[in-house]
Amino acid sequence: MVDVKERPKARNNSPNDAAPDIRKIGVIGAGQMGNGIAHVCALAGFNVLLNDIAVERISEGLATISGNLARQVSRQRITDEDREATLKRIVPAHTLAELGDCDLVIEAATEKEEVKRKIFTAVCATLKPEAIVGTSTSSISITRLASASDRPERFIGIHFMNPVPLMELVEVIRGIATGDGTFEATKQFVGKLGKQIAVSEDFPAFIVNRILLPMVNEAIYTLYEGVGNVEAIDTAMRLGAHHPMGPLELADFIGLDTCLSVMQVLHEGLADSKYRPCPLLVKYVEAGWLGRKTQRGFYDYRGEKPVPTR
Repeated sequence: MVDVKERPKARNNSPNDAAPDIRKIGVIGAGQMGNGIAHVCALAGFNVLLNDIAVERISEGLATISGNLARQVSRQRITDEDREATLKRIVPAHTLAELGDCDLVIEAATEKEEVKRKIFTAVCATLKPEAIVGTSTSSISITRLASASDRPERFIGIHFMNPVPLMELVEVIRGIATGDGTFEATKQFVGKLGKQIAVSEDFPAFIVNRILLPMVNEAIYTLYEGVGNVEAIDTAMRLGAHHPMGPLELADFIGLDTCLSVMQVLHEGLADSKYRPCPLLVKYVEAGWLGRKTQRGFYDYRGEKPVPTR
């Protein structure tokens, strides 16, 4: 048996996979993850094109970025000059064709494989041959997503944590065909953002969500089975395990639809019953109660302060 440490790092040394000089970034998806990625890229000095299927979503994303930068100024983490320069580096891109001269494009769309595959097929047709395509998927196989592109050797997982401007970690995941040049260029890029890297193998949900989401799912089972109510479960984990946020509050923050998608990927990909999504999670998603983004989940956010819904 070969020890893990002895495995060769090189997987694809194709001469066509030389590490490109990444200067211009395209971000597909202006929602919670996408606008956060655009924020940190522009703040680090990269020029950014922000794309979404609807113009109003781009406008909302830019407004969120502006507000988050203002918050950083008020906390003296950046200067007002930094804020202004960052905003100037982000330009709306209303079509995928406008991303054609980007050195790196990062997809941050909804956690649905069929949606992501369509995006990769469409955007790759517009990109220059040397451009790298990254996905910030939280659970889906990088190898499988890469097969929807025309450049699997230049395709890689770049999984940012939420909220992107605050979280220090980025998971970097190679697909089976990801080239060494792409891998090295991605690591350099993430380093320039001031983030730490955890390299994960291409297994369902990678590292963070492989550990985190089953815990969240178990908390929902604890609620479903009547062991405790929402408030008791979250208080128990905040005070008893010193978690900064209770698991049900965290689920609402992540988005219950995303939680369900990750659990489905784990359940289907690993074929283990311990990853079965809780029926209560399924019911909430079917009701459209997806957490903070829809104002209702395990808490109701429509009043002055959140109120448990169970």
